[in-house]
Amino acid sequence: MSGHSKWANIKHRKAKGDAAKASIFTKIGREIAVCVKQGGPDPNNNNKLKDVIAKARENNIPNDNIMRSIKKASGEAGGVSYEEITYEGYGPFGVAFYVECLTDNKNRSAGDVRHIFDKSGGAMGTTGSVGFMFKRRGVIVADAALYDEDELMLTALDCGAEDFVSEDGVYLIYTAPQDLSTVRERLQNAKIEIISSEIDMIPENSVALNEEDSAKILKMIDRLEENDDVQNVYHNAELTETDEEEE
Repeated sequence: MSGHSKWANIKHRKAKGDAAKASIFTKIGREIAVCVKQGGPDPNNNNKLKDVIAKARENNIPNDNIMRSIKKASGEAGGVSYEEITYEGYGPFGVAFYVECLTDNKNRSAGDVRHIFDKSGGAMGTTGSVGFMFKRRGVIVADAALYDEDELMLTALDCGAEDFVSEDGVYLIYTAPQDLSTVRERLQNAKIEIISSEIDMIPENSVALNEEDSAKILKMIDRLEENDDVQNVYHNAELTETDEEEE
């Protein structure tokens, strides 16, 4: 889940704990299957797969599970084939939503996502209706307590980062999407500990919400993320941090 405050959203995701762990494993397994199908099973020749493997490890998925998923995907013949599809629209309070899915049944996914938009007081729009409001970027997160801001910023820029932001006790290191793997590896080679790294859709503008309205948006996000076909939920709400921690 991603929005105005990347780190606040990571904290919200982690606060769900073990209840969402099985779902995360399933979703990452689908991502691995699609990456292998598109670019092959060797992460050294498939940066998208390399990024998903890094994401799996950051979510504490054992290496054996990751390797099994890769082998299964590379040996798949006539098995389940997942298709990438996105849905766009608005939630309550004019919050823009961009939802990425991996599905073996587009009609089911479209119906489910539309139902969630309607139930939450929003409306699903056409392709392109909100996508222009977001920019795809790589985001690497490091613990601000471990590093001097100026020193890490210089290191990140030397490693090929585009931007560097200090926020909520962490440093956010932004890259071009295609450079995420390279910058992450260079930072790791420089002995920088990374909390997370992934491709995100970053909103160009945000909608500030109070606590009550934030709770309604968080409920919509949870409904979307609980759907097995939904991989990523991006929005431009500036959520109240206290609500995120209580959820």
